[in-house]
Amino acid sequence: MTKWIYSFEEGHADDKAMLGGKGANLAEMTNLGLPVPPGFTITTQSCMQYLAAPSFFESDLKEEVLKAVADLEKKSGKFFSGNESSLLLVSVRSGAKFSMPGMMDTILNLGLNDLRVQTLAEQTSPDFAYNCYRRLLQMFADVVYGIPKEQFDELLAFFEKNSKKKVQEFSLEEHQALIDQYKQLYREHYQSFPQSSKEQLYAAIKAVFKSWNNPRAEVYRNLNDIPHDLGTAVNVQAMVFGNSDQESGTGVVFTRNPATGENRLFGEFLLNAQGEDVVAGIRTPEPIAALQKSLPDAYEDFLKYAAILEKHYKDMQDIEFTIEKGKLYILQTRNGKRTAKASLKIALDLVEEELISQQEALLRVAPATINQLIHPVFEEEALGQAALLAQGLPASPGAATGEIVFTAERAKECHSLGKKVILVRQETSPEDIEGMVVSQAIVTSHGGMTSHAAVVARGMGTCCVAGCGELTIQEENKTLVCGNVVLTEGALISVDGSSGRIYLGEIPTVLVENNQELQLLLSWADEVAALKVRANAETIQDLKTAVRFGAKGIGLARTEHMFFGQERILEMRRLILADNELETRAALKKLLAFQEDDFYQMFQTIGDKPMIVRLLDPPMHEFLPKDPLEIEQLAAKLRKPPETLARKIEQLQETNPMLGHRGCRLGITQPDIYKMQAEAIFKSAIRLSQEGLTVKPEIMIPLIAEKRELEAVKHFLVQHIDKLFRQARIQPLPYEIGTMIELPRACLIADQLAQEADFFSFGTNDLTQMTYGFSRDDIGKFIGAYKDRDILTFDPFQSLDQTGVGQLMKIAVSKARQLKPQLPIGVCGEVGGDPASIPFFQEIGVTYVSCSPYRVPAARLAAAQANIQQERQ
Repeated sequence: MTKWIYSFEEGHADDKAMLGGKGANLAEMTNLGLPVPPGFTITTQSCMQYLAAPSFFESDLKEEVLKAVADLEKKSGKFFSGNESSLLLVSVRSGAKFSMPGMMDTILNLGLNDLRVQTLAEQTSPDFAYNCYRRLLQMFADVVYGIPKEQFDELLAFFEKNSKKKVQEFSLEEHQALIDQYKQLYREHYQSFPQSSKEQLYAAIKAVFKSWNNPRAEVYRNLNDIPHDLGTAVNVQAMVFGNSDQESGTGVVFTRNPATGENRLFGEFLLNAQGEDVVAGIRTPEPIAALQKSLPDAYEDFLKYAAILEKHYKDMQDIEFTIEKGKLYILQTRNGKRTAKASLKIALDLVEEELISQQEALLRVAPATINQLIHPVFEEEALGQAALLAQGLPASPGAATGEIVFTAERAKECHSLGKKVILVRQETSPEDIEGMVVSQAIVTSHGGMTSHAAVVARGMGTCCVAGCGELTIQEENKTLVCGNVVLTEGALISVDGSSGRIYLGEIPTVLVENNQELQLLLSWADEVAALKVRANAETIQDLKTAVRFGAKGIGLARTEHMFFGQERILEMRRLILADNELETRAALKKLLAFQEDDFYQMFQTIGDKPMIVRLLDPPMHEFLPKDPLEIEQLAAKLRKPPETLARKIEQLQETNPMLGHRGCRLGITQPDIYKMQAEAIFKSAIRLSQEGLTVKPEIMIPLIAEKRELEAVKHFLVQHIDKLFRQARIQPLPYEIGTMIELPRACLIADQLAQEADFFSFGTNDLTQMTYGFSRDDIGKFIGAYKDRDILTFDPFQSLDQTGVGQLMKIAVSKARQLKPQLPIGVCGEVGGDPASIPFFQEIGVTYVSCSPYRVPAARLAAAQANIQQERQ
C-alpha cells in the first residue's frame, strides 16, 4: 500500500523527490535534534495524483490526513478540533523538490474559528488572537478562493483610518467588527469561511496542491528548467507564534552573504511578527546582529544551530526561524540561493575550511553562472527601476547601453565619432561584420540562437539579443516599433544578453574584473576533466580571448569569416565573377597574400596549441551583393557591365543553398580555391617553423557525404602540400587532414570515412538541421508554439537532441573507433559549449568540445562536472 504521508521523524534529507526540499529538511533537522515544531509531510506523488484525479483526496488521502492530525495532537498535547483550552493551530506550506521561493502558497494559523478565537483571546490577549484570525481569513481567502488579498488590506486601512488607531490598538469590539467585515467580503464573492478546522485543512491542502500549476509557478519552472511533473509536497506543522509579544519574533537569515559570499550572517528579523511580515515588507526589519541586543539568549541559540546546519549540509544555509516567548524554533533550512560571485567564493572557502573537497566545490558552481563573472552586468538596483521594452532570445551574454542604428555603415560612422551604438537589424549578414565589431550590442528581430548575429556576437563576446519578434524593425525608415513605442535612430536602449531583455534608456553596468578565484576553480576543473575544451575562433581578438580563457586549442577556425572587409570581399567577388583564367589567377594571388598573413598571425597567437582550419564552406553567392545599387558599384570596380554582372549573380543564386554547391562540393568543382587556402596555411607554417615555433596544421574538409569525396579532396591537397615542402626544401611538417561530420549519412558511414580522416569534428548545427529538417535561422518563428504545446521542450540548436541527433553521433563514434581506436573526435557546433550536452559527449567518447571563446570557462567547468558525475555512477 502506498504511503502518502510521513511524519517529520520518518524522513531524511535525501528524500527531496518524495517530501520536497522543505519537508526533507524539516525531517532532517528533527532527526538532528533541532527545535523544530512537530508536523507531517504529504508527498509530491499525492499532489500529482490529486491533480490528475481530484477524487483521490476523498478516496485515499483524507483518512491518512486524519490519522496524521491525531498523531500531531498527541505529540503537541494540543487539540486541532473542539474548543479545549489547549488549541493546536497549524501552518500549511508548499515545498517542491527544487526550491521555488514565493511561487506557491502558504496558510498560517489554520484551525481558528469564531469560537476558538475567543478561547485563544482568553488565554493570550484579544489583540494577539484576532490578529492571528484576521491573517488566517485573509490568507485562506487568497489561497483557497482566489479573493484578492488587497481587498482585505483596503478594509483594514479603512478601519484604521476611521478609528484613528493602528490595528494593534483595536478594542475587542473593533477586532470583532473587522472580522465580520472580512467574512462579509467572503460573502460578496459567494464564499464562506469554514468553521470546521478539519474542513479548513482539507481545503488548504487541495489549494496548495493546485498552486503547483499557478501561473507564477509555471513561469518560474520554465525559467529555471524545473520539470512540470514533479508536484509539490504539503507540510502541515504546529504553529509557533512570533507575534505573541515583544519577546517573540521571526526572521530569515543566510549563514553567509548571498551576494558576496562573505562568511558572516546575513539576514533580518522582526519582533512581534509573523513570517509574512518580513517577506511582505509591511514593516522595516532589523539586521540579524541587532537580535543579540534584543534577545541575547535566542541569538546565541541561533548561532549554535546555524553552525550545526552549515556543517551538516556543508553549504551556506537559508534559515527561517520564529521565536515564541523567548524560545527559538527553526522552521526551515535550505541551501541558500546566491549570486555567481558568492557561489564561487563560498565553494572555495568551504574547501579551505575542509568541509568539502575540490571535486565537490566544482559541482557547487553552475556553469551557466560563469557568464556573470566574465561579462558586464547591469546594476541590480537600476535594473529594477528600468522600463522593459521587449524580450527576445538571450543569444550572447553581457549588458550594454547605446544609441540604436540600423545599418553597419551607420554603426561605423557613429563609432568613429566616439558614440556607443547598438546595431538593430531584422537579421545580420556577413557583410555587417564591421558594424557588428564596433557595436556595444546587437539586436535582431529574426533568427535564432545560432543565427549569424548570435554566433558572431558570442565569438566576439558582444552582447546580443536575437529573434525578438516583438520588435518591428524598419531599416529603411530607421524606426523600431514595439507596441505603442516608436524609436528612431539615436534613441538610447539597454540590452541584457543574459536574459534576452531590452530596456528603454540607459542602465549603468558593473565591470567584471579579472577573477583570480575563477581561475583557481577552473585550474581544478582542468585537472579533473577528461574532455578537453577548444574554441571556435579565427580573428586575432577571438584567438587571444580563447587563450586567455584557457582553451586547449582551436577546434574550428572558419575561413569564410576571413574574406569580409572591403579589400578582401572585393577580391573574393572578383574571383567568383571572373570571366577567364587570368582574372581567376589574379584574384587567387591577392587572396593568397591575405590568407597567408592571416594564418601566420593566427598560428603565432595560439603558440604551440593545436588549431583546426576549416576550408571554405558556404556557397559562393553568399559573398555577392543583392542590392542593385551595390551591384552597380561592384561593376564599376570590376570594370564589367552591370547587366552582365547582375545576370551572373542571378545564375549563382541557389534554391536551397544549405543543401547546394558548398563545402567539399566547392572544393571538387573549384579545387584552386582549396589549394590556395592550403598553400596559405602551409607557407605560414613553414615560415613560423623556420622562426623556431612548432606548428602542426590541422585541415578540416566540410560537408562530406561520400568516402570518395574525401578521397578526392584529400588527394589533391596532399599533392599540393608535398609540392610546397619540396619548393621550400624542408622536411615535411606533421599535419592532419580530417572532416566535419555534419550530415546524417556521414554518421552512418563513419567507419568508411575514418579510413581517410585523421580526425572527426561534429558540426552539430548542420547535423541538427539535416536531421530535423529545421532551419536554424527560422526556428524562432515556431519554437515558441512548439514549447507551449510540449511538442519540443528545448531548442535543439542550443541543447543537443540526444535521442535523435545524439544517437547518430553515437553511431559515428562507435563505427570510427572500431577502425581507429585513438581517432580524435570533437564537437564544434554551438552545443559544444552547452553544459547540459557535455555529459552526453563524454558518455559517447568524444575527445574535445569547441565553442565560442566566451563560453570556454563554462565548458571547462561542465567538462569537469561530467567526468566527476560519470565516475560516481
